[in-house]
Amino acid sequence: MSEFLDMQDLLPDFLAEAGEMLEDVDQKLVELEHNAKDKGLLNTIFRGFHTIKGGAGFLDAGAMVELCHRTENLFDHLRSDKLSLTPEMLDVILAATGEVKRMMDEMAGRVALHPAPPELLAALDACLKGELPATAAKPQPAADKAVATSGPDWGAFHRAVSGVGTSVGVALAQAAVELPVAPMATAQAAPAAGETRAAKPAGDLKALVKDSTLRVETVRFDQILNLSGEIGLTKNRLNCLRTEFLRGERDGSTLKSLEQALGQLDTLVSELQSAVMKARMQPVGRVFQKYNRLARDVARTLGKDVDLIIEGADTEVDKTILEELNDPLVHLVRNSVDHGLETPEERLAAGKPARGTIRLSARQAGDHIVIEIIDDGRGMRADFIREKALQKGLISGEQASTLDERQSLNLIFLPGFSTKTEISAVSGRGVGMDVVRTNIQRLKGRIELSSTAGSGSRVTIFLPLTLAILPVLMMKQGEQTFAMPLNAVREIISIEPERVQSVAGNPNLVVRGLVLPILELSSLIGRPKTAEPLVGVVATAGERGYVLAVDSFVGQDEVMIKPLEGVKPKGVAGATLSGEGVLVLVLDMHELLEGRL
Repeated sequence: MSEFLDMQDLLPDFLAEAGEMLEDVDQKLVELEHNAKDKGLLNTIFRGFHTIKGGAGFLDAGAMVELCHRTENLFDHLRSDKLSLTPEMLDVILAATGEVKRMMDEMAGRVALHPAPPELLAALDACLKGELPATAAKPQPAADKAVATSGPDWGAFHRAVSGVGTSVGVALAQAAVELPVAPMATAQAAPAAGETRAAKPAGDLKALVKDSTLRVETVRFDQILNLSGEIGLTKNRLNCLRTEFLRGERDGSTLKSLEQALGQLDTLVSELQSAVMKARMQPVGRVFQKYNRLARDVARTLGKDVDLIIEGADTEVDKTILEELNDPLVHLVRNSVDHGLETPEERLAAGKPARGTIRLSARQAGDHIVIEIIDDGRGMRADFIREKALQKGLISGEQASTLDERQSLNLIFLPGFSTKTEISAVSGRGVGMDVVRTNIQRLKGRIELSSTAGSGSRVTIFLPLTLAILPVLMMKQGEQTFAMPLNAVREIISIEPERVQSVAGNPNLVVRGLVLPILELSSLIGRPKTAEPLVGVVATAGERGYVLAVDSFVGQDEVMIKPLEGVKPKGVAGATLSGEGVLVLVLDMHELLEGRL
């Protein structure tokens, strides 16, 4: 470990820059598979390994230098046409990038750097000599738990290497969502007698790879600096006016100057808030580019051919949302390859191109970002999904008979739902799509499905641009003010007692032809009811609508949520202050409504 700890000041910069460079290399490698003779790609990848090797050498990370040097040599032969790229050779190269990332993890965690597995180094040497068998077995995903292998086994090696090259963020997301764990990163040689390998706690590992830095364009910082200066000048002006007021100078001219200063301050603060929010915005391409590699690995595992097309990579979204979006997108891209796309033989038989296409796009629509994952695969049949849910006991026969096509498609979000009859390392456990919807809802977003049997499927995700500033509806329950996110609110209505209907002993209200349950806020938060509520919020939770009955409304506002230190009441997302300085609890409606709808 001492081989690089004496360079601690340089280590964070190296890890950040080398990590970005390696992600770019991963993306270029996937492109190279379809353009094996592209000299530009070959040179870019060669320079990437060469640059990382140089930085690792400066930090005395010998194991990383050795691995990068062998991979660099291989690309030197490829770009000089001494060798030709094969899918099996690319599997080995991608395994090498995975090992480099594993070493970066160890360096970041101040863990002793362990060399690459001898099998991988031997495979790189074999590739360099042109001796790698062209008929090597197709890579298969590893089992859920890695098992060490003994002795060089080419079949086992090829089954292993396909999984280890995934980028750090995606690899950890795979572990978190029950995706296969790559054995090459853990099936290293056993430590010698008396040697103990330092291990990083699993809980710290995910936090470790989250980028705690933020790259901001200089022009945006300049704007923030200028606004801060103007706010300072306005503050000085207000202090002068305060002094005049204390001296008794309260004529019309002074009042007018005060009004102008307050108006200017309001404008400047709004502009500063907007500028800071823009500084937190990051292009979605930083996350999207990782999925080319992911789609390629899953397709190779399943014997499929896929082209992942990324659109709108420059669309910007808050960095916090971008980080939390990774896990859901990992699920959806994998599902599109596994469940959505057919094998090349099936596609040709159906009159389609052998290679399937998945489009991952992003665009801004008002104050929301819209992300779509579209495939041209087999599509989903609503009747088949409904029947599967019925067979698994997830819905009753009575419920099944009332579901339309959209509601039937949404059954795939139920915990435990899966169309697979056999569990594999890729899918079949039924823990995917419910996790996706839960994570999207946690980000204050929603997810929609559409599909045409035989033509493909579309998954659409709607997310707020930022979680820092939240539009809310302010309402009163007793003497306490509460706020609920405005994105779930559809309309505000009066609750007339004569219109309330009892269904199975519970109050309901017919709103625009729909029978919606009435849920009283006092009951949800465990407060005694002071009077019969006369107003209600028509809102949605997932696919279901309801009427939230409250005492009165205060109005609409945009607030900054602060967490409650040391306490987390159920159904409370945080707190904010109203314009009058009153504490307002911001409700987490998803949590508050659990088991109520």
